[in-house]
Amino acid sequence: MNQRGLINLLISFFILASSLQGSGVVTANQQIIPDEAIRLRILANSNSEEDQSVKRRIRDEVNESINAWVADLTSIEDSRHVIKSHLNEIEAIVKKELELIGSRESFSVSFGEVGFPTKLYGDFVYPAGDYEAVLITIGEGLGDNWWCVLFPPLCFLDFSNGDAVQAESEAPVEEPVEEPAEDVEVDFFLVKVFDTIVDWVKGIFS
Repeated sequence: MNQRGLINLLISFFILASSLQGSGVVTANQQIIPDEAIRLRILANSNSEEDQSVKRRIRDEVNESINAWVADLTSIEDSRHVIKSHLNEIEAIVKKELELIGSRESFSVSFGEVGFPTKLYGDFVYPAGDYEAVLITIGEGLGDNWWCVLFPPLCFLDFSNGDAVQAESEAPVEEPVEEPAEDVEVDFFLVKVFDTIVDWVKGIFS
């Protein structure tokens, strides 16, 4: 391949990469959640409007309390200790909110490694895996879930597009529909191919 052909090929890949970023398909290094983080995940009983409303109500109360507990903390070790020491209080909050609306729904509160699926939020991808989190399960836990990051405090972020919003604005939005994992895999493959070509061209002209 001559020099002009190589240049045209590189330009084509730059255009393709820009197009993918504009469509919301992103690379693995575009993350705003650090490796050391503690999440909060709440599973609704079902997708009925009533059950989803219960989930949002519990979300608001629990999130407000935990944010106050970890607001001034700077290490994950301290945050982990504080959150664990307040699990009984989190249970009390959930129980109180259910009683206030006259619900006899069962619930559970736990802290540990919790499974999360791959999610795409605007320009960011969050890989599937087990992450340290507080998990609140209401009833059967079969409804849509909501999650945020307790430490560092990122529950004021709108994860549907990755943009920061006012902490005192509306309650955090629900998770968007999960995108097919194939899109992420294709993007990873293209990035690898692109990096390989760039390294090859650099070797020719070095």
